[in-house]
Amino acid sequence: MAGPVHYEIYIRKTPPASWSLSMATEDRKTAVETAEDLLRDGQACAVRVTKETLDPDTMEFASVIVLTRGAPEMKHKPKVRDDRVGPGCRGIQDLYTPHARDLLGRVLEDWLTRQGATAFELLHRPDLAERLEASGVELQHAVQKVAVPESQNTGQPVHDLVRHYQKLAEQAIERLLQAGRRNQFPGLAERSVADVAHRLSGSPDRAFIMGGVVAGALKGVKGARARLDRLMDLCDRAPPEGPPRALVFVPVEQLLCELFGSRASLAQIVGPALDQGSSLAAVVRMVAPREIAALIARDPKLAVLVPPVEGGPARLGERLAAGEFPLLSASLARMVVRELMSQRRLRPGDAEGEIDILRALAMTLTATAGRLLTLEEVQTAFSERSKSLVTADFVAAYVRGCPTALREAERLARLCENVTGGANKRSAARWLDACVTSLRFETEMRTLSQTTGQKLMALSALQRAVAKAALSDRDRDAIVTALGVVGGSVEADAKLTAQIARAPVPALQKLAALLRLAAGETGPTGPVADRAKAEAVKLFRAPELRAALGAAPEAVQTLRPLMQAVGLAA
Repeated sequence: MAGPVHYEIYIRKTPPASWSLSMATEDRKTAVETAEDLLRDGQACAVRVTKETLDPDTMEFASVIVLTRGAPEMKHKPKVRDDRVGPGCRGIQDLYTPHARDLLGRVLEDWLTRQGATAFELLHRPDLAERLEASGVELQHAVQKVAVPESQNTGQPVHDLVRHYQKLAEQAIERLLQAGRRNQFPGLAERSVADVAHRLSGSPDRAFIMGGVVAGALKGVKGARARLDRLMDLCDRAPPEGPPRALVFVPVEQLLCELFGSRASLAQIVGPALDQGSSLAAVVRMVAPREIAALIARDPKLAVLVPPVEGGPARLGERLAAGEFPLLSASLARMVVRELMSQRRLRPGDAEGEIDILRALAMTLTATAGRLLTLEEVQTAFSERSKSLVTADFVAAYVRGCPTALREAERLARLCENVTGGANKRSAARWLDACVTSLRFETEMRTLSQTTGQKLMALSALQRAVAKAALSDRDRDAIVTALGVVGGSVEADAKLTAQIARAPVPALQKLAALLRLAAGETGPTGPVADRAKAEAVKLFRAPELRAALGAAPEAVQTLRPLMQAVGLAA
């Protein structure tokens, strides 16, 4: 006899990737629709739905494939060991490439943090090289961190790679120590950086020597903010144009990229008191000061969310806006996108504030699209970030503290408006739909201490918020209909339309009130609007209304838009 049955959805994000479980459900229709949605929204290149039946005797699941869609699986060729493959870095010059410096920064991260330096400085400062050599264990561990993964990836003997990188490290350190003993790195106390750049023009080792000069200028400077100021001072004193200027700006840009690549340094530069979301907003403002200033001029509220940039970051921002340091601009833009696509909260402990800062980031990054990032990259980043906004944990934190179900629904409607991506919109819509169709929501709306008119206007405003949230037609119609049904119950309890029709007020005033209800201005569409329209039609047939309309033709012009909205006038 068959036991319990459930359905599992598996996805492959790329053709070479393996299948991974996305979700499980007991409803076959839900599983199939969710799988097709994941494929249609581009969240997977292939999907598979399996039916899992539990055998009560063996307590094992029997699996049957129900649905498979998307790109076919790729057969992986077994890794073939090639002894001719050499080490990733063959000579000393390979250590100075961006990829090698990034790897050095990661394997020596703790040591560099204690020294208050970057990988670029380690490769250009004899004093740092001497300290690393004296540490012994740090250098040995770094070599092993590089050699072991490379051995596993290429199949080369790990001992050969360890010996090779140890020898390479010794050669690089010896080169730096010899350069220091020969005073190849002139100090800037005796001469200006512009003079040094002119003297080095045409020298075969000019990049290495100028790197040592710039790195040496940071010796003894503590703190990322002070180091940034020192680098900006060097830029101010650089030659005005030509190859000598580039000779100064290239090492400065490389140092800046590594400086901003550290989260600790970034926090010191933009402000240690800022949370993750505000730090990213400050970075965007620094990279694109003109675009952000134009946005703040149009929407002053952004000035509260986007922190000001002053001092060294402002000086750097002026140079970035002028087109200098293009690699740094691209690096910072990628960093912002990478952080947005990560699982790290932008404002921990403040779910509502996270929505605010995310909206501000969306506006600022969209304004810079085309210069720093493409619009597609911005949309992809916010679509990924939106996935974390529709999880159960975030939604629970977001609506925590709402005093009423109405307030909760209003927050969920705002969530629907601020997430992007088809699947995320549907997930947010499901949270809102569950709220407005619950018995708690209807009960609270019918028993709230507010007047009937206030409750109906709140439901109408909620319907308009849902209409602006860019949900799918099915989700939008379902939520709007549910709100209309609740509004109908609230109106029926108070018999509002009947009271308006019988009110001892002028006929034109009653007609205006009914038309506003029928048009969805002061009440939700649905049963309330239908009843108001029916009462308005009855009122139109009354002789006193016809007489009032004939005596006040200007009132007809005022009411005509409402009459057209409810289909009572052409």
